[in-house]
Amino acid sequence: MGARTQAREAALQMLFAVEAGGTEVERAIGDFWAELPAEDAEGRPYADALVRGVLEDLEKTDQQIKKASQNWRLERMTRVDRNVLRLGAWELMARSDVPRAVILDEAVEIAKRFGTEDSGAFVNGVLDRIAENIGRSDEALASPPGSDAS
Repeated sequence: MGARTQAREAALQMLFAVEAGGTEVERAIGDFWAELPAEDAEGRPYADALVRGVLEDLEKTDQQIKKASQNWRLERMTRVDRNVLRLGAWELMARSDVPRAVILDEAVEIAKRFGTEDSGAFVNGVLDRIAENIGRSDEALASPPGSDAS
């Protein structure tokens, strides 16, 4: 498992802890790493940045999720799905260096691993709409350099 995948999973667990226990973000981050000191040190800065970014931009992130998840109130979503969506939505909005397809694929896999049977499809649909709404295109759809695109 790659460092960023582990970072996203760690970030999900920290966001879950913040939401479930009302813990302050810096304390949640410190407590998480104190409990799991063997976690991959390479992914820690990315995990911490994800958690801080999501929580700093929570209102804006949640607005994007609400706009894209028709017929689903944020409060009705499972805590796992809601926080996976927050991670993916925030990455789509704030991390233009990470391809859209990578963000969606990672979020779907994490949702399948930690969520319900329907979580993967739900997360995929909502994040795909968010990407469309904010104008994130998938670089994989572009023709490679030197190919005959006409």
